[in-house]
Amino acid sequence: MNKSIFEISKIDCPSEENLIRMKLDEISSIKNLDFDIPNRKLTVFHEGEIQSIEESLNGLKLGTKKIKTEQTDQTEFKENSQQKKLLWSVLVINFAFFIIEMTTGLISKSMGLVADSLDMLADSFVYGISLFAVGGSIVKKKKIANLAGYFQILLALIGFAEVLRRFFGNEKLPDFSTMIIVSILASIANGICLYLLQKSKSKKEAHMKASMIFTSNDIIINVGVIIAALLVNWLNSSKPDLIIGTIVFILVIQGAIRILKIGR
Repeated sequence: MNKSIFEISKIDCPSEENLIRMKLDEISSIKNLDFDIPNRKLTVFHEGEIQSIEESLNGLKLGTKKIKTEQTDQTEFKENSQQKKLLWSVLVINFAFFIIEMTTGLISKSMGLVADSLDMLADSFVYGISLFAVGGSIVKKKKIANLAGYFQILLALIGFAEVLRRFFGNEKLPDFSTMIIVSILASIANGICLYLLQKSKSKKEAHMKASMIFTSNDIIINVGVIIAALLVNWLNSSKPDLIIGTIVFILVIQGAIRILKIGR
């Protein structure tokens, strides 16, 4: 058995971990993956050569660098029986807030909330693919990933078109109070998801606390929507909401491209 350690500079939340797991799932020589998100490291226990593993990781464009490969006597790995249950939990939370933010975003005329709802949907896709592809064929998994990625891009492009329409049109100001309240609730939901996923690692408490230090992109987006809402009220303009909406739509497309890489 060999143990290869990688540094992955762009992994800062569990959604990237799931993408990596799905990508490496097709390599039969891999026996176990051990993620250290706070230190942005991945340890791969595998048999045989490392070349196919490196190529798969590099294909995700997450800033992968191999640190070392060495032999190990470890052949048994502790499986977390609660992992699937926790994945279902975060899937339900993310999809519920996709519906909540999409609905309140349309009612309050906030593109920031609409865009953030798509970001929640993107995370739902990642967790959903992880769950529904368990035990399925690689072909099935890739088809699901492609469908999810293209659907996500389509929604983001529709969002861009709506931003342009509102930018050049004469729309009512979005309801800044709704933007703030829903974004605060969404950030709490993201925090719960991150906590649950880190808890599933069965690591020491200090490790879980370290993981929480890394503010996920989702929570940064939530804060951005709150700031945009305050600027909408202060400037009496919808432009801050349209700007944050545009930024989030770009992030959503980047996430979709990552999902599509799994389907290759």
